[in-house]
Amino acid sequence: MKISNGIIAIVAIVPLIAALNGCASRIIGVREGSERVSLADANQVASCQSKGGIIISIFAKGRDGKEVEDNMYQMARNKAVDIGADTVVKGESPELGKRTFDFYKCRP
Repeated sequence: MKISNGIIAIVAIVPLIAALNGCASRIIGVREGSERVSLADANQVASCQSKGGIIISIFAKGRDGKEVEDNMYQMARNKAVDIGADTVVKGESPELGKRTFDFYKCRP
């Protein structure tokens, strides 16, 4: 009996995709210093210096909404460290897996 290459590829790829989907939250690294980045509401940053904004988009299909939000927040905290911000404000989320974040420098 001859097994086609297509079937072998499917048998090899399906478990890999399932494994990656299950550990997607562990793929987002935690940048040193990101634990000091605060989450604030827009009305709490009026006296802070704006450092810009970003749209974060991650794979969300078939994933838990809270896990997706946690991943996006961690990515925003990592970016805040890169640009010298200490506070992030969540913005619009037009769909699961996509959200805007604004960055601020609020602490001296």
